[in-house]
Amino acid sequence: MALQVIFILVALVTLAMALGTVLARNLFHAALFLIGSFAGVAILYLLLEAEFIAVSQMIVYIGAIATLIVFAIMLTRSVMGREAGAQNTYALVIGACAAALFAVLAWLLTTVRFDVNPQEVPEDAIAQIGEGFVTFYVIPFEVASVLLLVALIGAIMLARERHVQ
Repeated sequence: MALQVIFILVALVTLAMALGTVLARNLFHAALFLIGSFAGVAILYLLLEAEFIAVSQMIVYIGAIATLIVFAIMLTRSVMGREAGAQNTYALVIGACAAALFAVLAWLLTTVRFDVNPQEVPEDAIAQIGEGFVTFYVIPFEVASVLLLVALIGAIMLARERHVQ
């Protein structure tokens, strides 16, 4: 019972952080809310006893992607200037789409019966996951890392050109 209460509290905090990410007017604050949301998801994985996914969430999302986003914001913020504006003109449309998606998901969860058959976890589960990453998923990971590196270099170049002129 106590774990369920902790799970619900962490889920609510994670949801609040996600809303803060979307609703924050300051881009840097939105990035900080995003980091909090990533951390909340990692804690939820820990509570679900998926330690490998939780650690992966911490390393990949908080350690790499969120750090890259913060650096990109810090390096390109002066490039954007005042004309960039932080107003979202599609807020009502996005809100309606989000409400429709929530309604569809709620309908699915209440009408569809999911049969769950728990199975025994193999002893070498971590080795199998690692082998799967190295064999099939190595190319998407490498493409994502190169893309993030190019984005970071682009942000540095934009900031450098702005300061040189």
